[in-house]
Amino acid sequence: MKLTRRLFLSASAVAALGVPAARAKDMAPVVVELFTSQGCSSCPPADALLGELAEREDVIALSCHVDYWNYIGWEDPFSSPQMTERQRAYARYRGERTVFTPQMLIDGQHSVVGSRRSDVQRRIEDTMIDGKPRVPVRIGEDGEVTIGTLEGAEDSSATVWYVAFDRKHETDISRGENAGRRIAYHGVVREWTRLAAWTGEPLALEINLEEARSRGRGGVAVIVQQDGVGPILGAAQVRFS
Repeated sequence: MKLTRRLFLSASAVAALGVPAARAKDMAPVVVELFTSQGCSSCPPADALLGELAEREDVIALSCHVDYWNYIGWEDPFSSPQMTERQRAYARYRGERTVFTPQMLIDGQHSVVGSRRSDVQRRIEDTMIDGKPRVPVRIGEDGEVTIGTLEGAEDSSATVWYVAFDRKHETDISRGENAGRRIAYHGVVREWTRLAAWTGEPLALEINLEEARSRGRGGVAVIVQQDGVGPILGAAQVRFS
């Protein structure tokens, strides 16, 4: 994925949003990361729930397939060591000693068992109504990404992530704990790349949307995240038709 760092924008060019997240779903969606595996018998209900969340405009639903269940008889074709390491980095950051599937991380802050529908929904709604200002993120049709600022955030430090994902896959699983099942997966992460550091100043970047389309991706997201695996400060996505 090719990208070019372009320029810092003036504060007036990318103004802070100043509206609650619950009223700005097109500007500040909630990011839901599901750590899952095709080799995990407890995961299909969470995979199905993520599919429902993926239909919402106010949620960025990402299926992050880990590789540590591959040894039990079925190798998940979407699994990657990178997603395993991301989950473990979350655990270290949060002071947790173990990782598990299915785990949902909501906006980088709330860990929930991914199959517990009521807990997931409550955490999403809590995030939307907490009134906390969000860093405005925009992805233009030409691939230009603009990241704004927030009052009092001049000394902030965060990572800007680029995520490419597939909209949907259905897999016939012939071995392992889910043998004999056909399971649908949504928002399957295929690339997770650091774009830049955000230091609290307005920033502009470019991403290559046409390249993502040509590789068969279903969409891309840009996420601004404190400490790389801390609270998510702002995000945006583009879904391809």
